[in-house]
Amino acid sequence: MGSETIFDLAQKRERIRQLEVEIEHPNFWDDNVVAQKSLSQLNRERSVIEKYDELLAEVEDLEVMADLLTEEDASDADITDFNLNLKRVGEHVDNLEVSSLLSGKYDDHDCIFTIQSGAGGTDAQDWADMLLRMFVRWMEQNDYHADVVEYSAGEEAGLKSATIHVKGDFAYGYLKQEIGVHRLVRISPFNANGKRQTSFAAVEVIPQLDQDYADIVIPTDALKIDTFRASGAGGQHVNKTDSAVRITHLPTGLVAQSQSSRSQGANKDTAMTILKSRLIQLMESQHKENLADIKGESKDIAWGNQIRSYVFHPYKMVKDHRTEYETSNVDAVMDGDLTPFIHAALRQTKPAASH
Repeated sequence: MGSETIFDLAQKRERIRQLEVEIEHPNFWDDNVVAQKSLSQLNRERSVIEKYDELLAEVEDLEVMADLLTEEDASDADITDFNLNLKRVGEHVDNLEVSSLLSGKYDDHDCIFTIQSGAGGTDAQDWADMLLRMFVRWMEQNDYHADVVEYSAGEEAGLKSATIHVKGDFAYGYLKQEIGVHRLVRISPFNANGKRQTSFAAVEVIPQLDQDYADIVIPTDALKIDTFRASGAGGQHVNKTDSAVRITHLPTGLVAQSQSSRSQGANKDTAMTILKSRLIQLMESQHKENLADIKGESKDIAWGNQIRSYVFHPYKMVKDHRTEYETSNVDAVMDGDLTPFIHAALRQTKPAASH
C-alpha cells in the first residue's frame, strides 16, 4: 500500500524486530540508560504501527458507511454521522503524516520549555503569563506531563520567566516549532487611558540531554548553588520553605533553577538536569567537545524577530509569520488550540528534513 511507504512502516517494523531481539539478550539491562532508551523507542515505533492499523480499520468502516448512504432509506442522521467520521479520519491521517516528519536528532526527547517576558513592562509580564497558560493547556490536551519547575513573578502582574519540564513522545520535536518571539497587540488593561499596547515574550525550547551525555561531569568549582524561597502568583508556584534551588555555571553564566518540589534535593536534581541540557546544547552549537571549551552565551534578544502575532484589537487574528497560517478564533488559540500552527511549521520544514 502506498501509504506504508509514506510513513516508512516497513522500516519501522524492521526496527521493532531488531529492538525485540535486543531486549531478549541476557545483557540487555547491563546499561540501564541505553536499555531505557531502547524500550522508549520500541514503544514509539509500536505506537505508530498501532495508529496506522487503527486508521485502516476506520477507513474500512467509512467505506461501509458510504455504501449504506447509497441506499434509499439513508437518513439525515446517517449523513451527519458519515461526515463526522470522515472529518475524524482526516484528522488522524493528518496527525500520522505530521508525525512522520519528526526525524530530527532529538525530536523524540523530552524538553525544557522556557518563557521569558520581553519589551513592554507589566503588559509583557502579563502576556508571558497568558502564554504559560496557553502552552500548558496544549500540553495537557495532548497528553504531555507538564511540570512548572520555575516561576519568577512580575512586580505588578504576570511573570518575568517560567520553565516547564515537558515529558512525553516527541515533546521536543513538536514544541521546538514554538521557539522565537511571540507578539501581542491589545488594549492594555494596565493603561488608564485605554491605549493600544504591543508586548513581547520569547520562547526557548531545548531537548533534555542529560541521559545522552551521562558521562559528562560538571566540576563542582564551576558551579554556584543558591537556595531561596520560591515566589510566584500563588498555588502551585509557591513553596513556604527555602527549598528552591538556583544553579549558576560560572564559566558561561548559564542559570537553571527549580522550585516545583518541597524537597531541596529534588529541586537540585531538576535544576542540574536543566543546566546540563543547556550546557550540552551550547557545547553542540559551538562545536566543542568539552564543557571547558564553551564560551558564555549572548544575553541579547532581538525582539523584532517575532514568529507569531496575536492581535486582540482593533481586530482578532493570530498569524504565524513563517507559514502564513492564521485564524480569527483567538479565544481557541489562547485556550491551547496550537496544533494547526505546529503542524504548519513542521510541514514547512519537510524539504530540509528529507536531506
